[in-house]
Amino acid sequence: MKKRVAVFGATGSIGRNTLDVIRKSCLEPVLFSSHFNEEELVKLGEEFPGALLVLTGRENTGAAIPFAGREGLRKAISSCGADIAVNGIAGSAGLYPSVWALEAGMDLALANKETVVMAGPLVLELAEKKGARILPVDSEHSAIFCLIQAHGVEKLEKVLLTASGGPFRNASLDEMKKIRAAEALAHPTWKMGPKISIDSATLANKGLEVIEAVRLFAVPPEMIEVVIHPQSVVHSMIRLKDGAVYAQLSNPDMRLPITEALFRPAMPPSPFGKLDFEDLHLDFGMPDPERFPMLPLAFKTSSLGGLYPSAYNAANEAAVAAFLEGRIGFLDIYPVVRYVVEREWDRELTSLELVFEGDAQARGLANAYIRERFQN
Repeated sequence: MKKRVAVFGATGSIGRNTLDVIRKSCLEPVLFSSHFNEEELVKLGEEFPGALLVLTGRENTGAAIPFAGREGLRKAISSCGADIAVNGIAGSAGLYPSVWALEAGMDLALANKETVVMAGPLVLELAEKKGARILPVDSEHSAIFCLIQAHGVEKLEKVLLTASGGPFRNASLDEMKKIRAAEALAHPTWKMGPKISIDSATLANKGLEVIEAVRLFAVPPEMIEVVIHPQSVVHSMIRLKDGAVYAQLSNPDMRLPITEALFRPAMPPSPFGKLDFEDLHLDFGMPDPERFPMLPLAFKTSSLGGLYPSAYNAANEAAVAAFLEGRIGFLDIYPVVRYVVEREWDRELTSLELVFEGDAQARGLANAYIRERFQN
């Protein structure tokens, strides 16, 4: 019997890569969602006529797309009968679909890091209750997951989380003051959506991945170290207590960790990510906290726990939106997030309602600060 797959954010970067995997495998897609891309969603329905279609950015659609809005997605998830869901939705909007998938008893192939950043303890508890697995799709977390599985968490001394460094890893602070959105969107290695591309340029994306790793692998922040690796061939490493370092290497191809998540524990032969060692060279370095302060701020919020990681995420989303709209500069993103994180967020995560209440509060603070500080 074919494994049945739901794909949230099917017309985005993760979704399209997942479709490549589906087309080359024995998987059966049963649900596709998109926020606004109705045309592409209809084409997917024609290619895979058995799949339910959901357009989440509207409350009403035509006959070709029977489910609409957030409530439509919830209903489709509960009725599609998927064995596993791939969540490729960007930002905090991906949290509820993750929860609905787990509530329906599906395994969750998770590319939406905000699910764990915002509500990690609640989501992990729900997965355990439902007997479902959370399988990381980010290439770094997929690598760490596989390496820990192979060597055992009891031997672990350090998680070495690799980062490409983004397009400005060699830029001076003076040069960074002049950065425009089009430059920040041009990632040298990965093709990603606008928000994640900006996060990669500020290293906020790596900061979110630090928080995600702390919660997903139940390790303290001091056990995580970020290493700059521009080629994005080493997707992450672990150092064991005996001093040995083990790494996962492949070409930067998201289809490989997606395949890993969809088929685990029986990984099939895969054409994706195969590495050619001819002319291969690998560089490593350490991130500069002065030029990329979003990274040490993420370590701090992870140590504080509570709603601090969620506040970091919400303020960053608001600041990135303002940068993309030309309302603040590239180097203004960090002061906005720092201002919000410096408020009091020491609250126990007891419910999703509390998480979203804190999220809304943090966004409100960030937007108010942007108006007062940068737009007067």
